[in-house]
Amino acid sequence: MKFEAFSLSPKILEAIKKQGYDTPSPVQQKAIPAILQGKDVLAAAQTGTGKTAAFTLPVLQLIHKKPPVGPNSVRVLVLAPTRELAAQVQENIENYSEFLNLRSTVVFGGVKINPQMMRLRRGVDILVATPGRLLDLIGQNAVKFDRLEMFILDEADRMLDMGFINDIRKIVKKLPEQRQNLMFSATFSPEIRTLAKKIVNNPVEITISSNSAAKTVHQVMHPCDKRRKALVLRHLIEEGKWEQVLVFARTKRGADKVAIFLEKNEITAAVIHGDKSQGARTRALKEFKEGAVRVLVATDIAARGIDIDQLPQVVNFDLPQVAEDYVHRIGRTGRAGAEGYAYSLVSADEADLLFDIERLIQKHIKREYIQEFVPVHEVPASKPIKPPKKHRPKNRKELRDGVATDAKPASKSSASKGKRPFNAKSDRQDSEFKGSGRGPRKARTSKPGEKRSTPRNQQGKPSAPAGKPKTKRPTAANRTYKK
Repeated sequence: MKFEAFSLSPKILEAIKKQGYDTPSPVQQKAIPAILQGKDVLAAAQTGTGKTAAFTLPVLQLIHKKPPVGPNSVRVLVLAPTRELAAQVQENIENYSEFLNLRSTVVFGGVKINPQMMRLRRGVDILVATPGRLLDLIGQNAVKFDRLEMFILDEADRMLDMGFINDIRKIVKKLPEQRQNLMFSATFSPEIRTLAKKIVNNPVEITISSNSAAKTVHQVMHPCDKRRKALVLRHLIEEGKWEQVLVFARTKRGADKVAIFLEKNEITAAVIHGDKSQGARTRALKEFKEGAVRVLVATDIAARGIDIDQLPQVVNFDLPQVAEDYVHRIGRTGRAGAEGYAYSLVSADEADLLFDIERLIQKHIKREYIQEFVPVHEVPASKPIKPPKKHRPKNRKELRDGVATDAKPASKSSASKGKRPFNAKSDRQDSEFKGSGRGPRKARTSKPGEKRSTPRNQQGKPSAPAGKPKTKRPTAANRTYKK
């Protein structure tokens, strides 16, 4: 099957050809006809399956002959969870609409809002946005949806994981009821279906290889001791003469450490994570794509939207806490039918994470020992493959504009039992007044020459006389100040 079978505009076909594609992927074969017919679509497709083009191409076909929209108006709205993913979607739209007379723009947080408001003044055919920044623009009356025809929610599962559910609901309420809706997600979890009921109407459901890596990705794990992982990574890069590799770390601090180690060993590296400014992240990604740096170290959330043609390999320096993230990670390589390699450096303390991943993808990952780095602490043998666990939503800390913390969520066990987590402050510690909980005692306000009543203690009994009066520690209530 060729793209010509969809009866797309010759100008769109020319742009597709320029990008080097001639055969649609499975998700494109199913989604494009349904979208062109004006139907709502609910699609489950992993990263690297061509889902961005699956909605971009038919959207361009449907709107490219329509008259320009009015000031601040939008014809098509695309919501993405992170800055990087939003920028990547916009890049795809620009590539496929190169020969069309259409206006599109992207808005996200972390940068000044005024230039974005200026771009919206003329109105745009397609607006790509992160939820937080879009709500900011709505609050400033910088965007109107009276002419909106299509609403696209990309990476819906990530939206829920990052705590954007309330933002999505607020945005949907601002949209006209008569519109075409498209939802793309990695899975059809119960939470996604609940959200879908509020957005899509009688959708065409499409499922493409849920929770499985592309067949063109060769997966290998190298058992090694945790303290020697950096040395193993250096060994793989030098022995394989890798010129472009994406490395995933579990935490921001870990990502920084890996990059510093590589730089000290004369291997150029850049870092992307939530603490980096938008300018620094954009610059790092640009240098990596252009080959100025050999290694890009990233955390899971920050890596969303990294789309590099022919990326030869990715490395899991740490296994992810959530098994589904493994599939998203290795989906960065082996795209568009090209071969890719996914290497995982696994230490003994990550055995349970490994077993969860193997259970999710329903296969054992091939083990290869490196002679110089045989681990002292062996990684336990893999368990027999059981049916995958039911999906449970991840409790990521909510942050707007697609930046989430890489820290693990606080355990619920201590909270449910009425105990405080380690190092957590109690309510009494945070209170202005400490002690009995009866509130502050009133400061004495006797006038000069007036006799005080017999001093009494807190139990109402007369205090024992003392030869030397005790110095009373001032409190917030009785502390006096010099005027």
